[in-house]
Amino acid sequence: MKIIHETGYSKEECEQYRPVVFSNTIQSLMAIIRAMGQLRIDFADCSKADYARQFFTLASGAEEGELTPDLVQVMKRLWADPGVELCFSRSREYQLNDSAAYYLNSLDRISQPGYVPTQQDVLRTRVKTTGIIETHFTFKGLHFKMFDVGGQRSERKKWIHCFEGVTAIIFCVALSGYDLVLAEDEEMNRMIESMKLFDSICNSKWFVETSIILFLNKKDLFEEKITKSPLTICFPEYTGSNTYEEAAAYIQM
Repeated sequence: MKIIHETGYSKEECEQYRPVVFSNTIQSLMAIIRAMGQLRIDFADCSKADYARQFFTLASGAEEGELTPDLVQVMKRLWADPGVELCFSRSREYQLNDSAAYYLNSLDRISQPGYVPTQQDVLRTRVKTTGIIETHFTFKGLHFKMFDVGGQRSERKKWIHCFEGVTAIIFCVALSGYDLVLAEDEEMNRMIESMKLFDSICNSKWFVETSIILFLNKKDLFEEKITKSPLTICFPEYTGSNTYEEAAAYIQM
């Protein structure tokens, strides 16, 4: 909303996201390499195991949110390994930011001296929402106040009762979450959890007079993965093809 209806992020605001971009990139590669052990995936090049140890040492010794030249070189070598690539392709089996490939494929760019995150870089950062974040914007002469709330289970009790009388609720569901599980409960599918939460909000006494708008986002990631990861993971009864158009239409039903 800030990018669409305001002037976007200023250069100063984008610069403040630099450590977040770096941290997301480092944490993503860490998650992949740790998962290789869990999934019993080996590096295609045995020498990369030494690079992995070096990576963790350099990352733990660097300032938080910093990408040193040595760290970048090690990360690029690891990211290019077919074993790492295989583990990344199985990311639905562990917790990984959906921006991992975006940042890791951009290592050369984001490690340049004087790097300032782009609007797209900022948009793809992953920062856990805790509490309530307020944003104001104007559209067609009307002033809107938007409140971004934490979606994690532990955060819901902080806000569910706070918004009685609001004009509308925008409920966002990531289409790409159909084959993923919750970080806080690895037995629960993310999309099923979203559907349950959406149902509880629609039937909540607090929102009887409130308009509820459902946004299905991250369709680009959904389009990428649907041909490799079947929709039956989330909806066993689904009998359609694993194409973007048919699978997306089924979810919208």
